[in-house]
Amino acid sequence: MDPNLELDLDLDAIMREFSDHPAEPPVQEEVPSDTIRLDQVRQAVAAQIAPSMGDTAVFGPVRIEDEPEEEPPAPPPAEPEVEPFSEEWEPEYEEPMGDYPIPDPIPFRPKSRLKELREKLVAGPEKMYYTLLEIGLGKTQLSMVLCLAIFLLTAGSTVLYACGLIGPDRIRLLVFVQFLGLLLSALLGCYRLLEGLGDLLRLRFSANTLLCFTFLVCCIDGVLCLQELRVSVSAAFSLEMFLSMWATYDRRSAELGMMDTMRRATTLDSVVKVPDWYEGRPGYLIGRGEVEHFMDNYAAPSGPERVLDWYSFAVLLCGIAIGVMAGIRHGFSMAIQLCCASLLVGMPATAFLAVVRPLAILEKQLHKLGTVLCGWKGISAVERQAAFPLSDADLFPNGSAKLNGMKFYGDRTPDQVVAYATALISQSGGAPVALFGQLLESRGGIRYTVSDLHLYPGGIAAEIQGEGVLVGTLEFMHDMGVDMGGGTKVNQAVYCAIGSELAGVFAITYQRARSSAAGLRTLCGWSGLAPVSLCEDFMVTESFLRGKFGVNTRRMLFPGWDQKLELLEKEIPEDAPVIALTTKEGLAPKAFAITGARVLRSAMRTGVAIAMIGGILGLLIMAALAWVGGVDWLTPMNILLYLLIWMIPGLLVTEWTRTI
Repeated sequence: MDPNLELDLDLDAIMREFSDHPAEPPVQEEVPSDTIRLDQVRQAVAAQIAPSMGDTAVFGPVRIEDEPEEEPPAPPPAEPEVEPFSEEWEPEYEEPMGDYPIPDPIPFRPKSRLKELREKLVAGPEKMYYTLLEIGLGKTQLSMVLCLAIFLLTAGSTVLYACGLIGPDRIRLLVFVQFLGLLLSALLGCYRLLEGLGDLLRLRFSANTLLCFTFLVCCIDGVLCLQELRVSVSAAFSLEMFLSMWATYDRRSAELGMMDTMRRATTLDSVVKVPDWYEGRPGYLIGRGEVEHFMDNYAAPSGPERVLDWYSFAVLLCGIAIGVMAGIRHGFSMAIQLCCASLLVGMPATAFLAVVRPLAILEKQLHKLGTVLCGWKGISAVERQAAFPLSDADLFPNGSAKLNGMKFYGDRTPDQVVAYATALISQSGGAPVALFGQLLESRGGIRYTVSDLHLYPGGIAAEIQGEGVLVGTLEFMHDMGVDMGGGTKVNQAVYCAIGSELAGVFAITYQRARSSAAGLRTLCGWSGLAPVSLCEDFMVTESFLRGKFGVNTRRMLFPGWDQKLELLEKEIPEDAPVIALTTKEGLAPKAFAITGARVLRSAMRTGVAIAMIGGILGLLIMAALAWVGGVDWLTPMNILLYLLIWMIPGLLVTEWTRTI
């Protein structure tokens, strides 16, 4: 029966039930000749299907089938008898389930992590990158070139005057040109002077603030030079202004490079220092990186920079004191001249580059590796004596090991040898686990369970179905007294012995990754930094690493299996300081982050120390000249030579970061 017909029956019944009077036949209305009536179509269809309806009665548009007889309702099921309550009856309970188990954490979803990371990068580093890119470095470079030209002009005229090549009739022109050069160099570096005034308003006295006071005193001295017809110290001021703009260029380029590294990140790992990780030494472990670790710390002033700020304020006080002493003993002109010279020699020109230039040089190298340092907070966390863990993935990433061939000995079947070797190797780790797992699946082998397992530096010993099985390196087989017979002596191979007899040899080739080789060399080349091998691959031994990477393994540490497992189970504290963030895989980005941070900290501290030593020595000389009134020694040429001499060690120290 057609279900549509049943639906028509139900609707018609409902209409008859809720109608107050019986339904009347519809009134036939006259319609045009070109109109088709639906009731005529319905009657024609009913006439065609009537012979096939059987016992079905047709009433106009509705067909009614004979209703089947109703079946009698089934009797309700009998209720089970309930035993009467008795105190002697005790129900049997299952054992309690104990404490409610803690649910597993929500699984990590790389796609959601990447989406969250991308949102933070766009809102932070990428936005900052385009802001800095809009500011650009072209104007700064042009200002540096012009300021350098002014310095060369003023310095050349100073040298010519000192050599007596400028006649007395041209001294006034020389003094005017030097004073004009002083004003032009200050105009080119006006943003540095404004930055120094801004630091002063923020209750910070920086090297740029001292440069502002130096410019004011030099202007007063320049006016006196025009009156007295003596050469000013504009060449020395132009030199300091040039190096100050150089520092600005290095700072902006370094910041632009770091933002570019961060905005290109697809993965973000952190290099974290964990205190007391191995035998009292801190360890540098790899954790999960956050964008905030970098954005919150990269612009914070460093320790050497804060020391330089305090020293700049001390130079200002000492310069004023020397000027006052010279004024009391030798007059106002001598006071201004000595005060100006004290402020110049008290802050050597390389002091502006001591903090910034090493970072700019290092950033260019770390940018290629996809690494950024997390400001001074991360740099200062690096210690001289520390341990660096090395895992199998660090030394030999996925795809570095390949199975080249195999050879079988004795009366054992190849499938049994492969199955035995796979059973033991699966209990360790490293690249052979995946290789032998694929080999066993391709041969359709059986997976055996092992017992009485023992792990050694070069191999594994266990029992399978009551038989002693050894799997390891060639040295391990010799140490265990295995009869090698006519077996092939291959160094990079896995040997399998069953019952103290050689059963199979599997040749494995480990390809040396470029990142792993560079990272391991730099780790083994730094004193106090001890790489700790946590490799679970028994093939990775000290002799193997020495021959494969060509490194000196005397500084490497190879703990036992129990100690390895203990170190691998250590967790990273939440408050552990983050040293750097890496955006690329491999050992080199992590290793160079540690060594680069160590060199950068040493370069910054040494550079500031050299600048302070040169400045203090210059202040002492100025104080002695102010006391004795040695005007003959207080010449612009001597001041310029003093600054140039102290530039040599200062610039050499900033080059240290090229040697990581």
